[in-house]
Amino acid sequence: MQLTTKQTINTNFSMSSMTDIVFLLLIFFMLTVSSATPQALPVDLPTSDNAENDAVPQLVNVTITNSLKYYVDNQEVLRENLAATLKKALGASHQGVMIYVDKSVAVANMIYVADIAAALDAQVSIAVQPSAHALP
Repeated sequence: MQLTTKQTINTNFSMSSMTDIVFLLLIFFMLTVSSATPQALPVDLPTSDNAENDAVPQLVNVTITNSLKYYVDNQEVLRENLAATLKKALGASHQGVMIYVDKSVAVANMIYVADIAAALDAQVSIAVQPSAHALP
């Protein structure tokens, strides 16, 4: 008596599961890259030779545009209301304030914001662009 088996090994490779994984990874990376870039206002920052390329996330971003408009975390604020808005934005954590100021704006406007932040016991940082001939 001879036994025969009808089992054959399927050597075909199905790419459908692989394409599903690739599309899921593509969607994941597209969503994370768009949320990782900060939504900043267009400001022409001054340059510095000592600027660090690693951006340290700060708690509150204050932007002063060339038309002297003030923004706290991308929300426009009147100059008179800046202290109250900054105090509310900092809350109880007193972490820090990053100031983005257009290079055409007078320094007195930046000092005004820095004085308010210092009065609220917050660390003050000023955003700059690295210059083209920055040292490594």
